[in-house]
Amino acid sequence: MEDSKPDGHPLDAYSQIVSGVAERLTPKVASLRVPRGGQGGGPGGGYGRGESLGSGVVFTGDGFLLTNAHVVGKSTGGTAEFSDGTSAPFRVVGADPLSDLAVLRANGPTPEPAELGEADTLKVGQLVVAVGNPLGLAGSVTAGVVSALGRSLPARGRVIEDVIQTDAALNPGNSGGALADADARVVGINTAVAGVGLGMAVPVNATTRKIISALMRDGRVRRAYLGLAMMPGPVPANWRERLGRKTGLLVAQVVTGGPADRAGLRQGDLLLTVAGNPVAVSQDLQRLMFSEAIGRPLAITVMRNGALVDVIAEPSELVNA
Repeated sequence: MEDSKPDGHPLDAYSQIVSGVAERLTPKVASLRVPRGGQGGGPGGGYGRGESLGSGVVFTGDGFLLTNAHVVGKSTGGTAEFSDGTSAPFRVVGADPLSDLAVLRANGPTPEPAELGEADTLKVGQLVVAVGNPLGLAGSVTAGVVSALGRSLPARGRVIEDVIQTDAALNPGNSGGALADADARVVGINTAVAGVGLGMAVPVNATTRKIISALMRDGRVRRAYLGLAMMPGPVPANWRERLGRKTGLLVAQVVTGGPADRAGLRQGDLLLTVAGNPVAVSQDLQRLMFSEAIGRPLAITVMRNGALVDVIAEPSELVNA
């Protein structure tokens, strides 16, 4: 039987998808209340006196929730409130500000978990639905499309790499909520309101699953650090056939005094390979930056002024930066 509007007319296909996602995910998204001293707030979270408010998504059957690291800050716990009126205290298992992800563990019953999807299958223009629980207003739902993929987001004094850009409106307190595909699979965790008609979400993919697993297991994430901000960039046309590729990673910023700076990398360099592995999108480099790269010199090939240049960088270790 088709879903119907109050006047008896069937919902259009778009509305059926959005309402279906909302119905499935709203019970699984909590409103988080996190005690916090100090004043002020960021673009993705609303603040009461001494309290941070955000959203969190139940993603396991034994009470683990995903949210943003900036929602919990340095707090060790708080309260998760669900749309059915139940609540449970939670503790912060681990937070990773570099990816803006945090894992919580509820001490009490939680709804059935949401299904995690795969952001790497997203296409620009694809329908996505943002479900949050902002300021305790259960079931805040907005819909839009994927506007861009692989973006970098300068936020809170650092750069969050490989985020999803969407035009689904994100209200204050939506940080930590779910960005879902048409099948209600969580493909991202909403992280910030970057401007009018502009939202960002941390993708759920192989790289972030590794981060989530490390937080659940150890409460921290160890990774190698180069000190670069990058974006996809084109390989010059006269090199494409010779290299067998069209894109690399363009260095937008080099952190002064960081490993990349010491290795001689410069703004405007186009990264082609790292440790013998081709890099074309931010996630290619992120995969190489976990613990196995710590303390290992990395051979990096870049294109600079139309010529290939090889450098050796020695990444430093970053733990829950």
